[in-house]
Amino acid sequence: MSKTRVAVAGAGLIGQAHIRVLLASPACALSAVVDPSPAAAAVAAQAGVPLFASIDELLAKDRPDGLILATPNPLHVPQALQCIAAGLPMLVEKPVATSVAEGQTLVDAAEHSGVPVLVGHHRAHSPIMAKARQVVQSGQLGRLVSIMGSATFFKPDHYFDEGPWRREAGGGPILINLIHEVHNLRMLCGEIVAVQAFGSNAIRGFTVEDTVAINLRFANGALGSFMLSDTAACPRSWEQTSQENKSYASYDDEDCYVVAGTNGSLSVPTMRLKTYPRDEDRSWWKPFEVGTVGLVRDDPLKHQMEHFGAVVRRETTPLVTARDGLQNLQVTEAIAEAAATGRVVEWH
Repeated sequence: MSKTRVAVAGAGLIGQAHIRVLLASPACALSAVVDPSPAAAAVAAQAGVPLFASIDELLAKDRPDGLILATPNPLHVPQALQCIAAGLPMLVEKPVATSVAEGQTLVDAAEHSGVPVLVGHHRAHSPIMAKARQVVQSGQLGRLVSIMGSATFFKPDHYFDEGPWRREAGGGPILINLIHEVHNLRMLCGEIVAVQAFGSNAIRGFTVEDTVAINLRFANGALGSFMLSDTAACPRSWEQTSQENKSYASYDDEDCYVVAGTNGSLSVPTMRLKTYPRDEDRSWWKPFEVGTVGLVRDDPLKHQMEHFGAVVRRETTPLVTARDGLQNLQVTEAIAEAAATGRVVEWH
């Protein structure tokens, strides 16, 4: 069987990550790189594929089976609309758009056209998240009560020196980092319907926040609390606990989520499970049955690429749709609004 031909638009860090995965894929093949920047020539040459300056040029000269949009955020929607008009399946990196209103335009076009759009929330393809979601949905924890989560890490000074925009509104951890967490929270606990938040810039004193305390209400009645900080020297973040991204030091005794129900709790990603025996009365004076849920750790980007190939071949539908991407963005924007105004932001 011939491999599914996939082009990558955008030769930056995430684009290069997709290129590496494609070069190793058993079912997909890198067909081209699309990027007008001078530096992209070396990336394409090293991968051994042609370089095109625009999507128009790609479609005219070497149309692929599918396209990955790893371009700057403001280009996501116009380029995705271009692909939809051409009937070309695509993977759009997150965030799906720069605003909810803009994202709605893409969702409407995608759902009306039927052209497959997969959004690059790669943690949705994590075997750890799949197993955690399976445990929650199995009923082992009982009725869902709460989730406690964190994304706490320390960004060095040069991170802000290299990108001064990160010191300004729109550059803080809410809009850069939190959207990953929102999708994980939705996967584990269902839809979020209300948020409130306190933001602080007390440590760095930048215009933008460096720390946020967040409360969440889910549609099923469960509640959540989440601590977000890019100035806290603490490894309770997905990158520093999941061992999925080898660029980060990892600590296998730490968790970043604890999901609790009426019968027990699951800590993620250590997958430590504590439950009451089913045939006994539950009480805080009684001991839990303690165990660890077995799992296999693997690169979610690799799983995402194989899924995208299947989406392009119309063998399956996108695990993370444009509408999912929009809902993640909606929650993230709501948290930013709640932190700025002090109000509870809710929707139905």
